[in-house]
Amino acid sequence: MGSLPPALRSLPLSNLAIPGSHDSFSYWVDDKSPVGPDQATAIKRLARISLVRKIIKKWSVTQNLTFKEQLEGGIRYFDLRVSSKPGEIGQEIYFIHGLFGIKVWDGLEEMNRFLEQHPKEVIFLDFNHFYAMDDSHHHFLINRIRSAFESKLCCVECVEYVTLLYMWEKKHQVLIFYHHPLHQEYPFLWPGNKMPAPWANTTNVHKLLQFLETTLGERSRYGTFHVSQAILTPRVKTIARHLVRGLKNTLVHRNLPMILNWVKAQKPGVMGVNIITSDFVELVDFAATVIALNDLLLEEEESDT
Repeated sequence: MGSLPPALRSLPLSNLAIPGSHDSFSYWVDDKSPVGPDQATAIKRLARISLVRKIIKKWSVTQNLTFKEQLEGGIRYFDLRVSSKPGEIGQEIYFIHGLFGIKVWDGLEEMNRFLEQHPKEVIFLDFNHFYAMDDSHHHFLINRIRSAFESKLCCVECVEYVTLLYMWEKKHQVLIFYHHPLHQEYPFLWPGNKMPAPWANTTNVHKLLQFLETTLGERSRYGTFHVSQAILTPRVKTIARHLVRGLKNTLVHRNLPMILNWVKAQKPGVMGVNIITSDFVELVDFAATVIALNDLLLEEEESDT
């Protein structure tokens, strides 16, 4: 973000093209522990078998890169699902996608170290699913977020005011979106409805691309950011047919080129793309392709002057 041309630094972040990752934390999940509370009861019973947990892992992992590696590769939006561990003493919170991931605190610290070294970079953390958490767990997590980032946290503001220049002037680097009513009690928690992320829920790449086009057309002109989830979602029968192949080999590899072509045809702006997320962001030149879309805004600025 620090290397974006000066003409783009005064545009709202909601008008820029920003690369993100889907289930950003899933580069490591624990197939030795029980499955998480985000899974159906039948799956939990089956997962008592070690082999079943290994299969779940193949379908739970959607990224290969750590937070640090994603950040270094240009990813700036992170899709986060969190949970307590039922039966564990204390209020520790973990990332979760079928299986438990690393502690949230460890992930936040990793991100903060990157931000300390790159003071002009801005990240979006979207806490959008919570499992096995009561209010005390939420307050514990929110205090962890505050401890990790402190003055880097950007308080809720009119979306159109939030530009790179605004963030740099205030020395803010982190926007937290928190999809839970408790966001109202903390000025640095943005409500979830400011970060809509329509989900296609399909295995068909043509249906996905049509959905992305339709939801972009319905995007609010003002007042929110917008996530285009350029991801395919396996159904139960998909998993059953391709048990040991996993998500990457079944859906991602063969469809990523077509998805990337869709990305290349997009334009950011008021009614254009904003944040675009993908699985396995390193498999193609995803982040660089999304960032390059901002050149179109530069051309627009030059033609207006």
